[in-house]
Amino acid sequence: MDARDADLKRELDATLHARRDLGEEYESALVDSFLEKVDQRIDGAVERRVRRQLAEQQMQLARDSRSPKATDYWGERFGFGIVSLVLAVPLSAIAGGVGRLPGLLVAWAGIVGVNIVQAVRTDPNLFGRRKSSRGGDWED
Repeated sequence: MDARDADLKRELDATLHARRDLGEEYESALVDSFLEKVDQRIDGAVERRVRRQLAEQQMQLARDSRSPKATDYWGERFGFGIVSLVLAVPLSAIAGGVGRLPGLLVAWAGIVGVNIVQAVRTDPNLFGRRKSSRGGDWED
């Protein structure tokens, strides 16, 4: 039994005892007084719940505002792509001059690999399976 329940039980016992002592003419006043205490208890519980939910919502909003959005990475991806292409020209020239076709293929495999790693870093679900809007993979 909760301590608040014990307090409420004591209040009810006291109200019933007072009714026995005072008589039926005070019954409605005693019942109203007890119901007012119950209402206050309920209002307090509801207020605590609402405050807790508001605090949780504010914390969630604060977390969401700090976490980067997908649109925040557009400039980063665009800049990385441009730098990658600018550096690809001299790398291609050096690799093609020194290693011929195999050197050129290795250089471009490295360029593509670095860009794939960057893309996956900025969007982890890029190559993952997309979640279906339906419940499962099979249709009924």
